[in-house]
Amino acid sequence: MGKKSRTKKEKKELKKVLFVCTANVCRSPMAERLFAKAMDETNSSQKIQAYSAGLSAMDSDKASQNSIDACEEVNIDITDHRSSNLTRTSLQEASVVFCMTESHRTLINMYFELPEGYPIFLMREFLEGETKELPDPYGQDIKVYRQCRDRMLEAIPSLINWVEKNL
Repeated sequence: MGKKSRTKKEKKELKKVLFVCTANVCRSPMAERLFAKAMDETNSSQKIQAYSAGLSAMDSDKASQNSIDACEEVNIDITDHRSSNLTRTSLQEASVVFCMTESHRTLINMYFELPEGYPIFLMREFLEGETKELPDPYGQDIKVYRQCRDRMLEAIPSLINWVEKNL
């Protein structure tokens, strides 16, 4: 197989999982790294790249200190995270999008006019009988960030299961 066709095949095999919140400094950076770590710990044969963006993000902002601290407590380093605004390109590259609230999903569909059946879900959508939304912890104390992180951790096995079955 030539280099060009091998590169094309490898690109096809890489699946991108996009996490979206409002400013891309609290929830989605935590979700991105928590998911990536969980995927690394599975024996998945899939090539998955997790990334994140915000609906009203300022490019290059650092993750909030409480997000950094909450992730550090579970041995995940997000100090190198820099925010990025959600774009049509980032959506087109995504194999699936997980957002934090129903309003995020509504706004994404409204701003970007996604095609019917585009895979966009709430991060906690696949949990039975659970609260589906992840409220914004921005500006609140570390306890709220820990709760948000823990609710993400509860959801990640269901996301991995969905990714394994559908991508």
